[in-house]
Amino acid sequence: MRIIRVPCTGRINPFYIVKALQAGADGVLVSGCHPGECHYLTGNLSARRKFATLKSFLNYIGLEDGRTTFTWVSASRG
Repeated sequence: MRIIRVPCTGRINPFYIVKALQAGADGVLVSGCHPGECHYLTGNLSARRKFATLKSFLNYIGLEDGRTTFTWVSASRG
């Protein structure tokens, strides 16, 4: 497992998730702030839209739905 920290999930380029899966990653988990708790105001809502589109794209190219997951995590959780 490799953890990559980013300032905000809204700044993640979906291309990097596709590239990780193409390079052999079994799956990708993206965890963002809960709605209303984003330090960048609407970054997590932007990320949710991006990843909904990304999941549709991954299904279109034939990758299983369970290989990518987007979750909400509180910033106070370790």
